[in-house]
Amino acid sequence: MIFKKKQVFAAACIGLLLFGVILITLGSILPALRDKFKIDELNAGKLTLILAFGILIGSLVFGPVADRRGYKILLVTTTLLVGLAFQGLAFAESWFLVQVCIFIIGFAGGIINGVTNAMVADISTGDKGANLSLLGVFFGIGALGMPLLLGILSKQFRYPVILSFTGLFMLLPIVYFIGIKFPVPKQSKGFPVKEGIKLIKEPILLLISFFLFFQSGTEALVNNWITTFLQTELKSTQENSLFILSCFVGGLTVARLLLGFILKKISSYNVMLASLLITAAGSMLLLYAGSSTIALIAMVIIGMGLAAGFPVMLGYTGQLYSNLSATAFSIALVIALIGNMLINYFFGFISNNYGVSRLPVFLLAGIGCLFVILFFIRARISKIENIK
Repeated sequence: MIFKKKQVFAAACIGLLLFGVILITLGSILPALRDKFKIDELNAGKLTLILAFGILIGSLVFGPVADRRGYKILLVTTTLLVGLAFQGLAFAESWFLVQVCIFIIGFAGGIINGVTNAMVADISTGDKGANLSLLGVFFGIGALGMPLLLGILSKQFRYPVILSFTGLFMLLPIVYFIGIKFPVPKQSKGFPVKEGIKLIKEPILLLISFFLFFQSGTEALVNNWITTFLQTELKSTQENSLFILSCFVGGLTVARLLLGFILKKISSYNVMLASLLITAAGSMLLLYAGSSTIALIAMVIIGMGLAAGFPVMLGYTGQLYSNLSATAFSIALVIALIGNMLINYFFGFISNNYGVSRLPVFLLAGIGCLFVILFFIRARISKIENIK
């Protein structure tokens, strides 16, 4: 039985929607966990590091396993793990169990994110960037939907009940995953270790990976620091700051929906160039924003500008390294996650010593690095067929 592309694409969309829920869950329930276990800010902050570490490990291991064993077993297993970990998180009575569940959620989430993106790249004979953009829309739906769900249901139910039912809901897609056919493993006779190791030395893959290093780091600056910036510099309320952050995610999600069509008509390079210019414009507007309204407009523009980075670069990766695409994705995503953590940590140091007002300047610096790396990528792949 040959797999059907629409069924596999639907499975990937469901998986990435779950990843969106996974990634936003910790921030949504952290206040409730802090109250239940009577922990300070330092220990609460450790959960974010545990989640990030789990995602990093999951992103590291999924590639070789997917190329060797295929996507189905990974998607089924990790979705089951997430569902069970949500149950554990809902009813945990010890802080240690909470940390274990957060790591499992991060680990499984990292695998789901990598598997869904690599899978869509594999089934897309053309327009990989366009299809990856459409896939990315479902991450936004999951990321926006979880806080909304918690906000609505928290008036009637305590967070453990909501988490438990969310975990049970996550088990439902497993039935669909089991029932459909997935692409066969590329290396079913054995993973070519030497070829996999050689990928780490591939100049184009490294350039793409370091582009995503700064792309992910720039996104992390927005996600982790914009509410603090708005409250400190513009005296915005917490509720208004969170709304503006949601508008950033909304702008990114809408832009990815549009990119699913735009990338079929305009070259990926030109789209990426325009996206960086849009992001720079939004960052400049944020730098001189004198009110929350201007900041909201700036954040929507920045969100729309940042939308193209991952779909375009992962699309390039899927085209260039089709024989070991999952392993190539694994390398790129791990380096991207390292950038996310390092740049976020470095700005934390800057913020502590010089103030959070430097945020727009850091965004512009990150965009400058992306421009430079993009030109090098373009120079490397300009002579390769089928890369636009």
